[in-house]
Amino acid sequence: MTQLIFPLDTNHHETMFGGKLMEYMDKVAAISAMRHARKQVVTASTDSLDFLAPIRVGEVIEVEAFVTWTHRSSMEIYVTVESENLYTGERRKTVTAFFNFVALGPDGKPSPVPAVIPESEEELSLHASAPERHQLRRKRKQDRDRN
Repeated sequence: MTQLIFPLDTNHHETMFGGKLMEYMDKVAAISAMRHARKQVVTASTDSLDFLAPIRVGEVIEVEAFVTWTHRSSMEIYVTVESENLYTGERRKTVTAFFNFVALGPDGKPSPVPAVIPESEEELSLHASAPERHQLRRKRKQDRDRN
């Protein structure tokens, strides 16, 4: 997704609202998850949402996502945002996050998804570290369910 950032997209510092950016990231992550699973999906959680640099009025952002790993019915999607100053051509990574989605069958219940076959160095690295993130999410859920 590519978007030009207008004044209505920003706060009083003339930097983009985090919530607006999260909406774009969730949409792109959902598209990635649906393309992988070829099923309906729902957002289950968001991890490690890191704002690395501000996005300013007049800049363009590119939001990209890909599935890094799957479990039975869940998918981890890595989302990155790059901003670009159209006048100077300067580009920088501004936000990264992991989104987690669950695929749904026609009955609305969790449904199996195909495995990921990583190819690039980045994909291989994220795929290898995904089981640890998955375990942390499970522990967080167990801790929350106990309280």
